[in-house]
Amino acid sequence: MNPTPGKTNDSLSDSNSEDARQQKQKKKKSSTQLPQPGTTQGSCAFDSAMITLVPITDAAHVVHGPSGCAASIWGSYSSLSSGSMLYKIRFTSDIDENDIIFGGAKKLYKGILELARRYKPMAVFVYSTCITALIGDDIEGVCKDATEKTGIPTIPVHCPGFIGNQNLGNRVAGEALLEHVIGTAEPDTSTPYDINLIGEHNIAGAIWNVLPLLEKLGIRVLAKITGDAIYKEVCYAHRAKLNVLLSSKALINMAKGMEKKYGIPYIEESIYGIESINQCLRNIAAKLGNSDLQERTEKLIAEETAEIDEKLAVYITRLQGKRIILSIGSFKSWLIIFAAKNLGMEVIAILTKNNTEEDKIRVKSLLGQDGIILEQNSPEEILQLINQNQADMLIADKRHQDTSLTARIPFLDINQERNHAYAGYIGILEVAQELYAAFYNPVWEQVYQPAPWSEDEGVGEVGEAGEAGGAGNSSEEEI
Repeated sequence: MNPTPGKTNDSLSDSNSEDARQQKQKKKKSSTQLPQPGTTQGSCAFDSAMITLVPITDAAHVVHGPSGCAASIWGSYSSLSSGSMLYKIRFTSDIDENDIIFGGAKKLYKGILELARRYKPMAVFVYSTCITALIGDDIEGVCKDATEKTGIPTIPVHCPGFIGNQNLGNRVAGEALLEHVIGTAEPDTSTPYDINLIGEHNIAGAIWNVLPLLEKLGIRVLAKITGDAIYKEVCYAHRAKLNVLLSSKALINMAKGMEKKYGIPYIEESIYGIESINQCLRNIAAKLGNSDLQERTEKLIAEETAEIDEKLAVYITRLQGKRIILSIGSFKSWLIIFAAKNLGMEVIAILTKNNTEEDKIRVKSLLGQDGIILEQNSPEEILQLINQNQADMLIADKRHQDTSLTARIPFLDINQERNHAYAGYIGILEVAQELYAAFYNPVWEQVYQPAPWSEDEGVGEVGEAGEAGGAGNSSEEEI
C-alpha cells in the first residue's frame, strides 16, 4: 500500500505551529506564484528521507526507482561510520520503461533476495520514488514477503519526491522508524542514564566530538538516530530515559510519538557553539534528575570552557574586529555567528534565502539595529554591500565565490558537504582555525598586487581593495 493523503496531512498537522503557519501562507500564495526552475533540487522528500536513514550503517538502502534517483544524492553528505561500511554501497532496482508498463515489484523482490544473499545486511530499507509511487508498486507487500523469505527486516519508506519538501521527507523517515523499527528488540542492559540522540547525522564525524563528553559524565547513549547508528540500537531506542533532539526540528514528530507511545520525555538542544553545548549538558543532567550528575556536569563544563578559551586566545588576537558578511543557509551558519562573537568579530550583514519567519526574527535579534539583512542576494547587491560596509570576508556557499574574488576579499565556503566537524567544544576551535586560515592565506598578498601590465593605473584600485579587505591591509602599505 502507498500512503494515503490522510497520513500525509497528519504528518504536516503534527508539526510545530510555525511550520503549520508557513504551510497556510504558501497555500494562499500558490495561486499567484509561478513555479521556478530548480526550486526542488536537492531538497525533495526522497532526498531528505534517505539523508535521514542512510547513516544506519549496517543496513542496505535500496532505491526503488530509476538509477538516476540513487545517483542524484548519494555521497552528497559525508556521514561517517565507526563500523560497517555497507551504507556506502548503492542499491537500486533500476526501473526502466518496461517496468513502468508492467510493474517493478517482482524486480524489486528479486533484487532484495539477491542482496540479502550476497551482503547479509542487518536490515533493508526500501525507498519509493516518484515513478514507482505513480505506477502503484506495492512496496509494503514486497517488504513483507522479503522479510518472511530472508528473515532480514525489510522496511518500506514511502517518500516519493512529489509528496513535499525536505522537512516532510525527514518526518516520513522518522515515522518509518517509529512504525517498523523502534520497539522490536530489547537492550542487554539498562541504566538510569540512558538517552537517545535524535537528528544528528554525524556529518564529518560531528557526533564524535560529543560522545566523549557524555561518557565522562556517565551518560550512556543508547541509540543515535541516525548518525553512526547500527540497526539494533535503533530497535531498542524505546528503553531510553530521555530523548535529546539535536538540530532537526523535522524529527520532532518522532520525539512526540515516542513520548506518547513509550512515555519518554524529550528536550530540544544544540551541540554547536560553546553556550549551546553548555546548556545542552546542563539540561540533560537536570532532566535525568540526579544532583550528583548535575555537580559533575558543572565541573566538566568549567574544565572544558577554560581549556577552549585558552586555545582560542591566539585566534582572538588575530581575528577580533574583522567584519564579515554571512549567508544563512543551514545550522552551520548560526554556528559561525556564535563563533564570530566569541572571537570578537563583527557580523555586519546576513544574506537570507528560503528562511522561516522565525529564523529572520532570530537574525534581527542577533545583529541588532545596525545589522543588514539582504534577501535578494544577487552578486551585484553583495558587491555593493561589501564596498559600502568595508567587509573583510564573505562566508557563503561556493556559488558566491566569484563575488568575493571580484571584491578581492577572503572567502570561506560553508557548504553542506563539509569535511570538518563543528560540534562540541572542539568544533569551535575548528571554526576559528578555518577563519584564520581563510583570512591569512598567503594568496591574498598576490591578489592585492596590481597586474604587471597595468601597474601604473592599478595602484589606486588596489588601495581601495586593500581598505575593503582586512586581510590585505599590510600588503596595501607595502604598495
